[in-house]
Amino acid sequence: MSVLTMAGCTGTGDPARVAGPAPATAAASAEAQLLLARYGLAGKSTVEVIDRLDRLGLQQRPAELKASVRAGELLISDGGQEHSLPIPADRFYLSVGPYLQQTHDCFFHAPTGCKGELAGKQVQVKVVNDADGTVLMDESRTTFANGFVGLWLPRNITGTLQITSDGKTAESKISTSDDAPTCLTTLRLA
Repeated sequence: MSVLTMAGCTGTGDPARVAGPAPATAAASAEAQLLLARYGLAGKSTVEVIDRLDRLGLQQRPAELKASVRAGELLISDGGQEHSLPIPADRFYLSVGPYLQQTHDCFFHAPTGCKGELAGKQVQVKVVNDADGTVLMDESRTTFANGFVGLWLPRNITGTLQITSDGKTAESKISTSDDAPTCLTTLRLA
């Protein structure tokens, strides 16, 4: 397996790694568990690992741990072998970094590297399933210290995401398919 290299958010990445989710029943290898243990993440599910890493303060981020969220897996490495942790087949993680003035390109979210403009900001998040108009989420959230808000959504939907903060709104079409981005940095609040 190749070594995961990234600085901050990741671009389009290796297209071969985009296709298809990891099997939901696959367990993390013994080596992956040892890696997780080094960072206080032993025994955590992939969902818990992503949530924990994304919520870390910027000073708490382990500089040597690299993580990249894909549609069906979390890739982790600390300079050695890359490990894959499966994301449940019915879930999709979308990390959203709304902004006012500056942003950056991102395709695969890097919870230990991505940094957005609006840290600790109160936002209203609404997600509507375009297929049937069902409101999947409509709640107040606070962006993490990294300026992102993490959304666990159903897999294989298309929808509309709306973020509102301080009377400013941004909206975007989203997808949670196998080839969809897990990082959204194009929502300029206006």
